[in-house]
Amino acid sequence: MSNSNFCANCGARLTRKSWRAWIRGALCDDCATRLGAPRTKTIVAAVITLIVVFAFGRYLRPAPPPLIIQRAANSPLSDLPVNPDAIAKAGSNSANPSVTAEDDAVYICGARTKKGTPCRRRVHFAGERCYQHKGMPAMVPLEKLTIKPETAKK
Repeated sequence: MSNSNFCANCGARLTRKSWRAWIRGALCDDCATRLGAPRTKTIVAAVITLIVVFAFGRYLRPAPPPLIIQRAANSPLSDLPVNPDAIAKAGSNSANPSVTAEDDAVYICGARTKKGTPCRRRVHFAGERCYQHKGMPAMVPLEKLTIKPETAKK
């Protein structure tokens, strides 16, 4: 980065004695005073004032209201607190009802991947494809796209 050796306004030789010369730019002391160059102290004071005002406003801000979760009167959920020990003893299937039941069949996509093997992603219905293979045919017959409930437990 090059520094100016002469004033950009009057052409007088610049003497760089301290870091303040970097703030003034390419103006001598007389031209900077006459042209109204920004005062460093004024800028610093304004920034400090803004920080103090912001911090004071954050301090005076009221606390947020408590979180209230409303449920319907006929909700199947209990109002009692959750006991994690009881859930761990009951087993994973009874604690998480979203896990497929034992009599539900699980299907795989079966479309050809870039590697050339059938896709192993699970899908909801037989003959359906995963998001990546929509519209592609299956490589294997429909009977092989079904995962038996015994193998789905593993």
